[in-house]
Amino acid sequence: MIKLKPKKLLLCALASVMAFGIIGGAWGLEERHAIAAESKPESKKIKNVIFMIGDGMGFSYTAAHRYMKDNPDTPLMEKTLFDQHLVGSQMTYPEDPKENITDSASAATAMSAGVKTYNNAIAVDNDHSRVKTVLEHAKGKGMSTGLVATSEVTHATPAAFGAHEDSRKSMDQIADDYFDEWVYGKHKIDVMLGGGKSNFARKDRDLTKEFQEDGYSYVTNLEQLLKDDSEQVLGLFADGGMDKMIDRSSETPSLKDMTESAIKRLDKNEEGFFLMVEGSQIDWAGHDNDVVAAMSEMEDFEQSLQAVLEFAEKDGETLVVLTADHSTGGFSLGTDGEYSFDVAPIKAAKRTPDYMAAKIAGGADVEQTLEAYIDLELKPEEIESVKKAAVTKDVTEIDNAIEQIFDKRTFSGWTTGGHTGEDVPLIAYGPGKEQFAGLIDNIDNAAKIFKIIDENHK
Repeated sequence: MIKLKPKKLLLCALASVMAFGIIGGAWGLEERHAIAAESKPESKKIKNVIFMIGDGMGFSYTAAHRYMKDNPDTPLMEKTLFDQHLVGSQMTYPEDPKENITDSASAATAMSAGVKTYNNAIAVDNDHSRVKTVLEHAKGKGMSTGLVATSEVTHATPAAFGAHEDSRKSMDQIADDYFDEWVYGKHKIDVMLGGGKSNFARKDRDLTKEFQEDGYSYVTNLEQLLKDDSEQVLGLFADGGMDKMIDRSSETPSLKDMTESAIKRLDKNEEGFFLMVEGSQIDWAGHDNDVVAAMSEMEDFEQSLQAVLEFAEKDGETLVVLTADHSTGGFSLGTDGEYSFDVAPIKAAKRTPDYMAAKIAGGADVEQTLEAYIDLELKPEEIESVKKAAVTKDVTEIDNAIEQIFDKRTFSGWTTGGHTGEDVPLIAYGPGKEQFAGLIDNIDNAAKIFKIIDENHK
């Protein structure tokens, strides 16, 4: 046997590969073109657009949710619905004179109107001029429209699709906008579901009655929501934001319940619909540095996404786009040098630390409360830390003490109580999904949706 030196062996191998590539390349050209043709997007009509926003949902949140959903009996980590339909990522920066990390109002305005603006702005530009939103454009084309959120439905994100105000804090005025601002002689929003009853039913004005006088149904609990089948509905299920999924009573609809109800109503319109769905309180959990609440809201959001995807798959003419406005809290999986993220303590929680803290601040016994709502054997020093906080009767202090137990046991890290500036996930499904692939700017969402509505609704 002739032995070749390594260098000669490598040259022979390269020559063989090149020869095969030349012969095989010509031989396989037609086949490759056929495969490329099959991979081209189908030119289906896009009748409906469902735009979903996980407020504060950076990549660390979707990764943590994957850990939560993982089957420990399998060697590989299963992909969640967020993973399965990931097509790219999104930049989130605002056009603010003082800050270069966005708030929810500026980001939502970018996604709803395709305009960069200052933090705090609700569908107005830096000159405080109103900018047209994709929801308003859809309504002008004869489509039905809806807003669904677990925050107040007047909160920054939904507001930037259906109102115009200089400040996100003007939540009563935002509620007024929902009623007073019409498109071609019609109310611009057909379905509004979420929290925020106090912004609608006020001493100076009761919008719940005004909407009913104009033909809307008004519902305030799950039973009423499920029984009502009107095409236009105002559903307000809390005075402020709704309870988090893990704390929710059976009388309160889930995000999935509200989403399914909205789709059922909006789908009656032959011209199609635009629906914005927000998992609002992922962000609130991030601000609070509460990993239990964050994972509760991620599950709530994924269940809503599942309902949307089931509809879109059956319908065949629905584009689904899901993203985030920014990330919140500087959330990390693993902290203090630990190469671990343990989800077992999160799964052992029956309620959020907020819920437990409110009970304790109201006079409930510390040990009994922790035992009732945390299915773990707590260490004496963990219980003592909560007892020490309870002496202050300060809900925030008690809440922080309980959150620290979960942070240390799970190895969850946080860098801030505010927003962070990294890119966020971009997920898409249905006809037109390829338009959202790769790295895009947040304003690109609106630009693409405006165009999609124009091309499919003459």
